[in-house]
Amino acid sequence: MSFSNEPIIPTEPTPTLPPVRDANAARGRRRRANRREMFPADAEGQAALISALARRAYPSVELFVFSLTCGAILGLGFLLNSQAILLLGILAAPLMTPWVGFLLSILTGSPRFFFETFMALLISAILVFLGGLLVGIVIRFIPPRTLTDVYDHSRLWIPELIVLVIGAITLVASFVRSESKPFLPSVVIAYALYLPINAAGFGIGSGLASIWPEAIYVFFTHFALAGVIGLLTLFVLKIRPTIQGIIFSGIALLFFVGTLIIFMGGGLSSPNTPVIATSAPAPTLTIKPTPLPSLTPSLTATTMSSPTPSKTPTISLTISVTPTIGTVTTTATATVTSTVTIAAATASPSATPLTPAASPMVTLTIDPQLIPGTVGASEGGGANLRQTPNGKYLMTLDNGTIVEIYPDFKQVNGVAWIHVIVTRNSQRVEGWLLESVVSYATPAPNFNPSATPTVGVTPAP
Repeated sequence: MSFSNEPIIPTEPTPTLPPVRDANAARGRRRRANRREMFPADAEGQAALISALARRAYPSVELFVFSLTCGAILGLGFLLNSQAILLLGILAAPLMTPWVGFLLSILTGSPRFFFETFMALLISAILVFLGGLLVGIVIRFIPPRTLTDVYDHSRLWIPELIVLVIGAITLVASFVRSESKPFLPSVVIAYALYLPINAAGFGIGSGLASIWPEAIYVFFTHFALAGVIGLLTLFVLKIRPTIQGIIFSGIALLFFVGTLIIFMGGGLSSPNTPVIATSAPAPTLTIKPTPLPSLTPSLTATTMSSPTPSKTPTISLTISVTPTIGTVTTTATATVTSTVTIAAATASPSATPLTPAASPMVTLTIDPQLIPGTVGASEGGGANLRQTPNGKYLMTLDNGTIVEIYPDFKQVNGVAWIHVIVTRNSQRVEGWLLESVVSYATPAPNFNPSATPTVGVTPAP
């Protein structure tokens, strides 16, 4: 018997393939496993997670350095009325992770952590406030400027509130779910908190009306709204509060909601209104002319047996204008000369009295009071017509709109307002415009009290 010289190689057994599983189900299980690892359900895991988040949210020296820089740049942006510089100031704002730490301190009920994060946020807000205050003082020593941005950020606007809600949710979720620094949502929170607090300081420093304390109310409203949304987001992310944290969270939510009710009671702002800053206020002068009395001479016919000379009734007219600060008083006395011719009547008991041939005609010639002008605002494409100087909004007049100007004006906080009338949809609407947004079709009117008007009297033939 002979054997083959080739080696015998054993045959590998055919491997048994595992059953094919659904890829989507596997991905779903992995996501749930990752979520359980990220948000542990046990008390020990929750404590470790909150401790790690607190270390990342603890305030540092950078918070105060960047807050001071941010406040100075924002104040300069308000001074120059530049959106670009305001954006630069927001980009220079510190990372708002201490705000998330403040919310975590409420959720955990840690008094020490709450005090540290709250004081860090308070000092940061004060530094931004001081930046606006110091720059606002400068405006007292420079020529008048038109400021609209500082007014905009001292009012409540629905778009800003919506963006603030989105930013608060995004910042809290990004901070908890990722180790990276959430720069973009931090910019949104800084925009909502630092711009109004800086505007409040700018308003006090410059002495502008309608800026302080409205801007500080906007800051408190934004802070309270962001606090409510941030705490609710932490609850949704399954960050469980402690027993003490439940008490702290309840008190904080009540405080935030009460703040919203109080400071949002005034409602939202009207459309954009420019504010003009001046270095020195001027007295307010209001001219209110008194209407002239009507001239109605009374004539009586008498029956005579023979012609008599004509009778000439005389009425004197004297107009005197006494300018005073606040009111111009006008007194008027009329003089009318007319000739009445009485025809002769026969001396009989039944003679009928004769009436004059015509009534005297009185003609008054007075200087024109309405001066034409054209709306020509340098920004916004138009100007706002208001019921009173800096008062209730009536309508927006586009550039090029023709208005008629009354010879009276008012100054409110150094800003000149003129009394105008405009025709809109076949209706005459009266109101007040900023003097700086109207260009005159004729030489600029003299708003001082005019001289005694000329009154001409023409008797009837």
